[in-house]
Amino acid sequence: MQKLGKREEQIMQVVWQLREAFVKDIIDELPEPKPHYNTIATMVKILTEKGFLSSEKIGNTYRYSPLVTLAEYREQDVADIKQKYFGNSFTKMITHFAKEENLSDTELDELINIIKSQKNS
Repeated sequence: MQKLGKREEQIMQVVWQLREAFVKDIIDELPEPKPHYNTIATMVKILTEKGFLSSEKIGNTYRYSPLVTLAEYREQDVADIKQKYFGNSFTKMITHFAKEENLSDTELDELINIIKSQKNS
């Protein structure tokens, strides 16, 4: 799966949230300053060509739906980060975040419980 650029990911976040959207819907959800319609239309076309979106012609316009779920993309993105920055070690990655994020005792307990529940499954 290809990595999304910053604006592509922004567009996909909107489509994932809305589940289906016209270019106008996407623009409405993006932060100010709003990009030009043609800019987003071009990027949506690229996302369709990359296999992230499907398009359905309705009248003289297109409605777009995600072909890749947020969960699928997130899983790939996390796997890439784990590989690139932590030598593909889940333990090193979790240790990094546990130290750098200054997790509270409650958050650490929650993390431990999640790990223990996975171990017992």
